[in-house]
Amino acid sequence: MKKKILVVDDEEGLRLLYKEELEDEGALVTLAASGAEALERLEEDSFDLILLDIKMPGMDGVEVLRRIKEKWSDVPVILCTAYPHYKHDFGTWASDAYVVKSSDLGELKKTINEVLSR
Repeated sequence: MKKKILVVDDEEGLRLLYKEELEDEGALVTLAASGAEALERLEEDSFDLILLDIKMPGMDGVEVLRRIKEKWSDVPVILCTAYPHYKHDFGTWASDAYVVKSSDLGELKKTINEVLSR
């Protein structure tokens, strides 16, 4: 069965790259450009995993993570950000994994596979 992944990032190019790469790996990918849109998608459908950016306009990823864990606590969330210092932010500790964005998606794919196999 294909895994359903929700990708939440305000950068369109990155969303599309993740979608293409993850679909090549056999995943079904849904995209959201903001935290509010991500929460709407979660109301409409269920997901096996969420990839969540932290720095987004409006509702940031830490707030989205808090809301996800309050309502959908069983869905694993991987925070994926260009800012490594957020790893030490208490608000990010509820995530299942933390990946620093890179042009090499190897670490991200490895982390996704690890989280999905738990």
